[in-house]
Amino acid sequence: MLTKAAVLYKTGAASPYAESLPLVVGEITLDAPGAGEVLIEIKAAGLCHSDLSVVDGSRPRVMPMVLGHEASGVVREVGAGVAGFESGDHIVFSFVPICGRCAFCESGRAALCTTGAKANTEGSLLSGLRRFTNADGHSCHHHLGVSAFSQFTVADAGSLVKIDKEVPLEKAALFGCAVMTGVGAVFNTAKVQGGTSVAVFGLGGVGLSSVLGARAAGAFPIIAVDVLADKLELARELGATHTVNANDTDVVEAIKGITKGGAETTIESVGSAAVLKTAYDATGRGGQTITVGLPAPDKMFSIPAVSLVAEERTIRGSYMGSAVPRRDVPRYIAMYQAGLLPVDILHTHTLKLDDINAGFDRLSNAEAVRQIVTFD
Repeated sequence: MLTKAAVLYKTGAASPYAESLPLVVGEITLDAPGAGEVLIEIKAAGLCHSDLSVVDGSRPRVMPMVLGHEASGVVREVGAGVAGFESGDHIVFSFVPICGRCAFCESGRAALCTTGAKANTEGSLLSGLRRFTNADGHSCHHHLGVSAFSQFTVADAGSLVKIDKEVPLEKAALFGCAVMTGVGAVFNTAKVQGGTSVAVFGLGGVGLSSVLGARAAGAFPIIAVDVLADKLELARELGATHTVNANDTDVVEAIKGITKGGAETTIESVGSAAVLKTAYDATGRGGQTITVGLPAPDKMFSIPAVSLVAEERTIRGSYMGSAVPRRDVPRYIAMYQAGLLPVDILHTHTLKLDDINAGFDRLSNAEAVRQIVTFD
């Protein structure tokens, strides 16, 4: 079948992207789902910094590629051997396809699925195959097993989470990355307890989701850190009790003053080694620093090694919110339905696929939190 999709043929195009047009929008061929695979009609796809980092080249990926990894949709066809899904089901994607059989999956750490990570690196589905072909007959790679910037996509069943049909699909898409990662960092990785202090560095979709998660966990105080006044104001709306503008304030001193010695948990979502160092410095004795941002592969940072032992401080990475998607996505959606995670506020813009390059300009210029591409 033919599907309208946005394909990235090479990275590093100059901005503004509305002029350089790195993503080429047009019709490509999509094969039918194979064994263990599902055909999905995409209904909503979010623009995330992880997509932008592929566009600008800071996160190398194999090319050409159909981008997009945060999405929701409707099942249209199931391949042989697929259990638990049928035509008409509403789904959210996991951007790590979960094999369910490797050591990490079996130990409850699905975000680290070995088979899924290999497929994502290779730009394939779990089978090792690719289902997109462009007009020149060349295969196009899958982005994180999802490739949501396409009206239709084929994904492994291990990439899918069935959701309640009552949830608006434009909102459901947010749970596939921003919410799963940000809220998961609070509940799964940090295991934040009520009444403990949390500071969140960087207020994009993931960072603001961490603010939401910290509020839902009963943290206090909740400190939001950014350089943009409008993002700090939005964090207040979402539950931050304090805000710190890093442009005009000594962040570490401010957080130590608010928390009387240092935050018990800091969450870094910028993807900057320098910000990660600041987040670590802002923790107190016994504190933990959780990093969900993805710096460029060559970036390094250093800390006083003795502080890890003498002050029992820890640093932990959190990929995909340390989530088990089929457990956590329905749980977070239930919290949304109960009013505990008002993720609607994260959705700041809606656009069509033809306008996706302009959307990445808006994202690059920090003029949006979550933009949602719709296909209806």
